Order: sequence, then structure tokens, then C-alpha cells
Amino acid sequence: MEPQVIKMYAAREQIYPREAKGRYATWRWVCVWLTQLAFYGLPWLTWNGRQALLFDLTTRKFYIFGVVLWPQDFIYLAALLIICAYLLFLVTAIAGRVWCGFSCPQTVYTEIFLWVERKIEGTRSARMALDKQGPSVRKTAKKTAKHLVWGAIALWTGFTFVGYFTPIKELAQAVTTLNFGPWEWFWVLFYSLATYGNAGWLREQVCKYMCPYARFQSAMFDQDTLIITYDAKRGEPRGAMSKKAGNNDKLGDCIDCTLCVQVCPTGIDIRNGLQYECIGCAACVDACNSVMDKVDRPRGLVRYSTDHAMENNFNSKQIRQRAMRPRVLIYTSILALIIIAVCTSLALRTPLKMDVIRDRGSMGREVEDGMIENVYRLQIMNTSEQSQHFKISVSGLPGLTLLTRDEVTLQPTETLGWPIRLRAPHGVGEKGSNKIAIELQSLDDPSLHVRESAVFIVPR
Repeated sequence: MEPQVIKMYAAREQIYPREAKGRYATWRWVCVWLTQLAFYGLPWLTWNGRQALLFDLTTRKFYIFGVVLWPQDFIYLAALLIICAYLLFLVTAIAGRVWCGFSCPQTVYTEIFLWVERKIEGTRSARMALDKQGPSVRKTAKKTAKHLVWGAIALWTGFTFVGYFTPIKELAQAVTTLNFGPWEWFWVLFYSLATYGNAGWLREQVCKYMCPYARFQSAMFDQDTLIITYDAKRGEPRGAMSKKAGNNDKLGDCIDCTLCVQVCPTGIDIRNGLQYECIGCAACVDACNSVMDKVDRPRGLVRYSTDHAMENNFNSKQIRQRAMRPRVLIYTSILALIIIAVCTSLALRTPLKMDVIRDRGSMGREVEDGMIENVYRLQIMNTSEQSQHFKISVSGLPGLTLLTRDEVTLQPTETLGWPIRLRAPHGVGEKGSNKIAIELQSLDDPSLHVRESAVFIVPR
């Protein structure tokens, strides 16, 4: 008996997506333009004389237009991730994998790279023929030109990505001399290689095997979720149209042209039903509609619809009505509450923070004239983008005085450690700990102040 070899992985079949034209293809390119204008353009915008969007890891400051966030504001990043998660759940529950099909970076850059490939190597059939050809000057020239353009796009993408963490204008000046730091070199090349590899070579492999979203999407689907569907009742039995009268009456509307398969970026046949590889790009819808127009059949053989709509022949109005179901309402309510809470917190956020740190080397000591002295360090953060002059005052014990200078100036988004010494007359307060308050008041903005509690130690 001969041993049997069981292959755990199927060999990859090269996919040559055909260009699709139609309403959804237009919307996909609108998303490409919008996302890339935002990605490539935002780092070059300025705000108050600085980069509008900058995550400065060196100084641990995150500039988001008029908001400056610090490590202490990590809660806002967590809230942003929660908002994105619930927004993804909401969109998926309503419209399936529309994010994957239109706005996912993998889809966007694959679309860009495919456009370059079509412009240089030609149509789907031309690309297939070119790959089957043996080595030649023409083939080498086309392949080289394609990969050079891909590489240029990838490098520009990597450069822009790093520009969100290192001021992009400084990064641009360093390009002329290639005077990057080690981390800039690493991330520019890493992100460039990731873009080039994922969009140029891996393509559908990323969606099918590497992206976890394809695996758990079904948990967010129900029978009222919009998905790409094939109307088997109308399309079957499929077959090519015959010129003989009467023969076409026995066939469905599907003429088995396989254009829906040829335009699919993951290479699936939507006529076999919903598959996890389907990213919801609707390229097959555009292809099928163009064929239906040519054979004088109604559009919608392949369309966005729901399982309930297909079973019960719902119209568009009924589909929209059923979209407002409990799951969607719950997601919407939670999302709205989180957004309102975050916006309210940001609006009420005080751009002044102060921590009072006692000098651990001196718990409290008796100095000249029997006075009791305690030493503190004020950690002051001015999170606004304006210079501020502050006055320091203390209270809590009779005769408590501040020996060090009571005025301090902080530059925009500056953190300052300010040592202070406090003295109280002998016999004031109880032996041990006494509660006091240290207040910081802005001289430029009367509404800007902060008050922190501290402990004044009287030796026993």
C-alpha cells in the first residue's frame, strides 16, 4: 500500500483581477482618494505654528489639532479604541464587510498597485499572457517599471507614516542627506516593505489568512445584515444564451460568463454563496450589472441584500426598516454615549495639572527661631498652547508661609518641577501629620487654577 501525502495547505493560484467599472467601483475610488488625501496630507498641516497631528514619543506629547495629550491622558486613547471597535460592530451588523471592501488599507493599496499594474502591463488577459512568456527585454522592462513605481509609492508611504511620529518637515530635510536616526530608518523601511509586500505580492493572502477580521465576521452577521448575494432563484439554471428561439426560456438569467469571478480580488465565485473570503467590495455586482444591461435583463442578479430579503422578496424600504433591529440600536446607543462622554470630558478638561511631592529626605525639621520647615516639589504641567504665569499660595495652618518665590512661568505644553519650602510657627498644629492645601492660580486666566492637598509634618 502506497503512503498517502496529505497537504495541509493548498498551493496559491495567481489571481489576475479584471478591472470593474460601475457605481461601486466609483465609490471604491472615492474612498481611495479620501483616505490617501487624509493620510498623506494631514502631517503637512500646521496648527499654532506646529504640526497639526503629531505623536511625539520623545517628549511624550500627542498633538491632535488644538488638543495636546500627555501620557496621563491615556484614557482618551483607550476610549478612541473602544469607539472604533463599536463603530466597526455597528457598520458590520448593518452592511457586512463594507469596511474591508472600500476603506481597509489593504484594499486601498491593493487597488492603487493594481491600477499601476494595469497601466504598465495592460488588461487582465495581457498580464496573464505576459507572465506565460519567456524572458525577454519587453517583459523585463515592464516588470522593472512596475516594481519601481510600486517601490516609490511604498517608500513615500513609509516616509509619511514616520512623519506622524517625527516632525515631517524635519524628516523631509533629512531626506536630502539621508541623515535619519536609527529608528527613522527602521520604520521607514519596515512600513515601506510591508506596503510593497502586502499590496504588491500577498494581496488576497492577507485577507484570507492573515487578517483576523475575516475569521470572526460571522459572529456579527445575522439574517438582516447586508451582504453580497447571488439570486439563485432568478439565475439558475445558468447557461449561455442560445440564438434558437425558445431555448432561453429554460435557462435563468445567469449566462455563466464568469465575469463575477474574474473581477473578484480574492478569486471566489459569489454564486456559491457567502464565503469568508468575500470582502464585500461589490466588484462582482458592477460586473454582473454590466452584463445584465447587455443581455437586456434586469439588474440585481448579484446585489447587496439580506438573507431575509432574499427569502421573502423584501423591497428596499422593508430592508431599511428591518435594519433598525435591537442589535443595531444597542450598538448605536452605546456608541453615542461613549462619544458624548469623551467629548464632554475633553471640553471640561483643565489644561493645568499639578502634583505635590514631598521631599523624602526630610520629613519635617526645626530651623531657626523654632520654626518648622517642610520641603516639597511641585510637578506642574501646562497642557495649553499659551504661556502662563502662575501664583502659588498655601493654606491650612495658622502662620504657614511660603519661603521660595511664589510666582512661576510655564511655556506652552511645558512640564516643570518647582521646589518650594513651607514654614509654620512652633506650636502650631498637631504633632505628626497636618493637612494643608497648595493652590496654583493663573495670573493670565482667572478661571485657570488648581488646588491640591498635602501633608505638613510637625516633629514629635
